[in-house]
Amino acid sequence: MDVRRGMAAALVLLCLAACDASPDGDGEAAAGTTVTVDLDGRPFQLHVPVGYDPARKAPLVVLLHGFQSSAEAQESYFQLTAESDRRGFLYALPDGTRNKAGDRFWNATEACCDFYRSGVDDSAYLSRLIDTVAAGYPVDERRVYLVGHSNGGFMAYRMACEHSGQITAVVSLAGAATDDPARCTPERPVSVLQIHGTADRTIHFDGGDAGGPYPSVGDTLALWRRNNGCGDRADASAAPIDLEARLAGAETTVTTYRTGCRDGTRVELWTIREGSHVPAFTAGFAPAVVDFLYAQVSA
Repeated sequence: MDVRRGMAAALVLLCLAACDASPDGDGEAAAGTTVTVDLDGRPFQLHVPVGYDPARKAPLVVLLHGFQSSAEAQESYFQLTAESDRRGFLYALPDGTRNKAGDRFWNATEACCDFYRSGVDDSAYLSRLIDTVAAGYPVDERRVYLVGHSNGGFMAYRMACEHSGQITAVVSLAGAATDDPARCTPERPVSVLQIHGTADRTIHFDGGDAGGPYPSVGDTLALWRRNNGCGDRADASAAPIDLEARLAGAETTVTTYRTGCRDGTRVELWTIREGSHVPAFTAGFAPAVVDFLYAQVSA
């Protein structure tokens, strides 16, 4: 599941506007800056958006990179910093730990990606990350979002299962839920968006095995429809959208489940026809993802 090498042809690295400066005296960083925050010896980057007002609560977005990747590389791919500045959300970029082979990973599910069985508790770490940001900044607890790619998508789903009280919605690109529904018993509904290419040869659209079984896209969505109380019949789908620059036309279909979903949540699928594990996204990708997130507000 070598996301870093898979990205190489598609990505143009854009450096984060990061710095190692500490927050100012009132405990908050200046608007428009990215600072390093230490947590359990695992520092993460936090971008404070341009126009940030400490007197107003702001949404929080946490980015989770793929296996063998990094927060910096994932940001270069998703390019959410500009959306943070435009839309006003706090933006956290943590890194997974390194395994014996030196590869960064998240311990998300039985399939992905603690292949050396380190047992690192990334679920607890990311929960504390959310609490840490909220302790230093006025986070809107009704709008806390996770966005992950591949291994990061698996991890986003685990967080929704285990820490639903902290999380409003997750977006998973080419990830999957646990293959064991008994491992996912959230205390409240969480909106989910799965984005997946039908030609993904790393995390297959129809499910597979990556050191352990992982479910198909259909089974992942079925799990979250059950969790959220949604019906199995999709609502009228929106018009297709153009997300993949290498594929002609509007190649991505949108399927939404809203009927019966508790607390106004939704379960949504963006299917990239003939899309790969690392799509070459158009400029519309990041705004579309944030539009989905911003439409979700916890009850």
